[in-house]
Amino acid sequence: MALHFGKRENEINKPLNSGLGTPRYGTTSSATSTPTTPAQAEPAPAAASSAPAAGGSAAPEGGSKLTVGPNIKLKGVEITDCDTLFVEGLVEATMDSRVIQIAEQGAFKGTAEIDIAEIHGAFDGNLTVRQKLVIYASGKVTGKIRYGKVVIEEGGQLSGDIECTVAASAAKPASKPAMALAA
Repeated sequence: MALHFGKRENEINKPLNSGLGTPRYGTTSSATSTPTTPAQAEPAPAAASSAPAAGGSAAPEGGSKLTVGPNIKLKGVEITDCDTLFVEGLVEATMDSRVIQIAEQGAFKGTAEIDIAEIHGAFDGNLTVRQKLVIYASGKVTGKIRYGKVVIEEGGQLSGDIECTVAASAAKPASKPAMALAA
């Protein structure tokens, strides 16, 4: 039985205003419908997400998520307090977030400081990925790119001013520990 927004298939065609005195989990006016009992009609637990995240699940459970759907253009904004940005349209913005996921048809232009970036589409601008940048076969990332770790599938593109921030911090000389003198 298919779930639709937490409802079972047999509840979708139920009239919204069934009148007073009728049972909450009754039958519809159709003669071919079968009666439902309250136990059968209770909504099933909602899934963690209505759509799977692109390329796995880097998205935090229950965190704030902004989805820019296909054919949507979001320009000239600053995105804050967003755990996950999922881009299927076009976003021209600045943001500081945990996760950005750009779908194959999606594009982001601007500046982003992110923990994890998963790119199936296009990114153009200044991108700082504190942890892991994943560029899939259909992905293209251009601009000033800083990352902790990078994974590029065959066919994925990365071009511009590119720097690994982990290598830069590892190259710095470690400070010398202070010596303790025994008395």
